[in-house]
Amino acid sequence: MGLEKLLPCTVKLSNILAKSGHDVLCVIDRAVPAELADIFEEHRSFDKAFDSVVSCFKSANLDLPVIYAPVEELTDYADVRSYQKAAAQSLQRAIKAGFQSPLLVVPNSKRFSQAELCTVLGALEELYVPIQLREDVPSKKQRINSLSVLINNPNAEKIMQEALILESGRLIARDIGGGDPERMAPPLVEAYIKPLFANLSVQVINDVNVINKEYPLFAAVNRAAHSVERHQGRIIFLEYKPPNPARKTVMLVGKGVTYDTGGADIKAGGVMAGMSRDKCGAAAVAGFMQVVSQQKPKDIHVIGALCLVRNSVGEECYVSDELITSRAGVRVRIGNTDAEGRMCMADVLCRMKELAIEGNLPDPHIFTIATLTGHAFISAGEGQSIIVDNSVAAKEDHARRLQAAGQAYGEPFEVSVLRQCDFDFNAAKAMGEDVVQANNAPSVKTPRGHQVPAAFMIKATGLDKHGVNSKQPLKYTHLDIAGSAGEYPNMPTAAPIVALVKTHLVD
Repeated sequence: MGLEKLLPCTVKLSNILAKSGHDVLCVIDRAVPAELADIFEEHRSFDKAFDSVVSCFKSANLDLPVIYAPVEELTDYADVRSYQKAAAQSLQRAIKAGFQSPLLVVPNSKRFSQAELCTVLGALEELYVPIQLREDVPSKKQRINSLSVLINNPNAEKIMQEALILESGRLIARDIGGGDPERMAPPLVEAYIKPLFANLSVQVINDVNVINKEYPLFAAVNRAAHSVERHQGRIIFLEYKPPNPARKTVMLVGKGVTYDTGGADIKAGGVMAGMSRDKCGAAAVAGFMQVVSQQKPKDIHVIGALCLVRNSVGEECYVSDELITSRAGVRVRIGNTDAEGRMCMADVLCRMKELAIEGNLPDPHIFTIATLTGHAFISAGEGQSIIVDNSVAAKEDHARRLQAAGQAYGEPFEVSVLRQCDFDFNAAKAMGEDVVQANNAPSVKTPRGHQVPAAFMIKATGLDKHGVNSKQPLKYTHLDIAGSAGEYPNMPTAAPIVALVKTHLVD
């Protein structure tokens, strides 16, 4: 699908700081354009808060209203998100004032090399309109008519084009991640996805017999939902094959729990609200594949999988104590039905492992991406993702490279390390089981509550047989985005699409 159909409004590059199709000038940096220096100093002379709050005033010099949203004071620990925040605030103010065609003056920064790209992304994110509002109230499908961007950089055109491509992927991720449990139930995610990726291979697995046979852990979660046609699960594979021989393969598995009741271990005490956001991992995979479809890397093979399922409760729901044999032949004892994320991804992760091995794919790196644990949220805090590398990925220092990209592009990560105790936690407790899926306590009350699920997925899929000293080592990374995906009522963030693109789609 063309970029213009995925953008929040007409977006264009400008090279003039004047009233030329614009109705307001948005400035976000204290190093203001020379044409505005005098009036800014005048405001500072009588307003001590001028450089700390958003202002709106007339400029006689340019015959154009000005909105000033200063970048907050940068401490040693600040990051480039300060620029994104200021860009968003400037457009918020412009919209409240009734302007429809702002010109955003994009600053550069000696400290943050990617400030220009991140500023544009911050502005575009603010202009996002949720899919259900766009569909239900077409008159509100966009917040402004057009956005012009002034970038004082020889590479301005490249920066702008890159921002538009990245935003197209992030918009898809927000649509899927933010859609309510009915608008983005699994069959409707399928219907949303298919028209987007005409240039990719799309395989949809919706036959319950195939799911039960080949993806038994996913099938357990799907069991209760399957009785309601509009909630029936889907596994969607998206594949991009490059025109040249591939030098590496990126394989992404996303958790797409369209609503999480907790299942039989039901979420009680009012903590179920917001659980439609439990599909943001699959949403990020879809968004990443959109960027792939636009960038068309010449020698990178990419496969994405969306594990779309509703964790419903009812007569057919799976329950704790069940023994289920995974695709890899591992006998899994269910400990908690609210640990459904690792269940719905594990067999698909196993399938990725098989594709990497059987297809002899070059330099494969497999990921799971999920809003998996409350433990990740309280460990990293709001706004940060967590990286957990297996031994093979850790040997290549992958987590630090991804973390560096995230820091540069406003999608920060904390790095966690897998330890033997994480595998011991999942070890069989009784004869007849190979691994225990979870304990019966919330992750926030479980020591190492976000590392343990990664260990479980390694064990349940047979990835533990592909470690550093094996005949076929495989890189695997688990990304827990519970802290970064966006908490209701805020919009989904689409993290960590940009960091993944900058780490794994580079030439």
